[in-house]
Amino acid sequence: MNIEVKSGGGNRLDDLRPKALVTGCAGFIGSTLTDRLLADGFEVIGIDRFSDYYNRELKEQNLAAAMQHPRFTLIEEDIVEMDVFPAVDYVFHLAAQAGVRASWGRSFDIYTRDNIQAIQRLLDFFATDTEASYRLKRFVYSSSSSVYGDIELPMREDRMVQPVSPYGVSKLAAEHLCYLYWKNYHVPTVSLRYFTVYGPRQRPDMGINKFVRAILAGEPVTIYGDGTQTRDFTYIDDAVEANVAAALCDTNNSNVCGETFNIGGGNRISVIDLIHAIEDATGRSAILNHVGEQKGDVQDTWADAGKAERGFGWSAKVRILEGLKRYVAWIDGGD
Repeated sequence: MNIEVKSGGGNRLDDLRPKALVTGCAGFIGSTLTDRLLADGFEVIGIDRFSDYYNRELKEQNLAAAMQHPRFTLIEEDIVEMDVFPAVDYVFHLAAQAGVRASWGRSFDIYTRDNIQAIQRLLDFFATDTEASYRLKRFVYSSSSSVYGDIELPMREDRMVQPVSPYGVSKLAAEHLCYLYWKNYHVPTVSLRYFTVYGPRQRPDMGINKFVRAILAGEPVTIYGDGTQTRDFTYIDDAVEANVAAALCDTNNSNVCGETFNIGGGNRISVIDLIHAIEDATGRSAILNHVGEQKGDVQDTWADAGKAERGFGWSAKVRILEGLKRYVAWIDGGD
């Protein structure tokens, strides 16, 4: 198999620098994490197949800065089709098929392939390849609060998980794969359960992005159900910081490897109140369009993130009102 490698500034390897592999590097969180790692002095190898879930041009914009960086290398390839991966110090696995509402029916084939088979391929390589296994310090997997379903709040890692969407099932299956490769092969995995990440580069289909753009354009805002459902929102910078902290904490810490951690911003707010906050941030009034509830959407999310603080010293810093101001300013600045 030929792998097409694209690099903005050359392919010079510097073994003195920590080396990271970021899958899904052209996506919302993946590209922001890539920029952060480069700024921190890492050599970064990114993998992305540029799926058609949303416009490729947006993903290329996400990677524009990284592509000009001498310590970034892009591999445009499908993980499931790859047999060999780079030996690195840290793996950040963010590549996945997103979307709760799109995961029903025959579309689930995509979710089993991209969310389960892909991570199994990665984990198995880092478990069985001698050089890669010896070098790897941490494998950080990006999971989702969707694994919880409708359970008692706040959501804690020791609670029973009952996903209510096929997407949530696929993310939970990947968490289990992380654990079994830690248990049986000592791959140093950590699973991070994100709670509704938002901010610059957010995917076009995500709620805050759609709400802000509709309000700015004077178009109707679609609300599923009555708008009383709540979400715990996490700003992108906090989510990226969680990845870095989980990767760099004590590699011998038995309270981290093989474990799952909530990554939530402590910003629980109802959809209606969120829209009011966006109205305040934009100075515009929203036109509301209520439609029926969607299958797979949970009623409420709220993270107890105490385990992440105890495990690797992470806690969210950006509150929802500040995060919305930053996001609106980013959009007003031309994205």
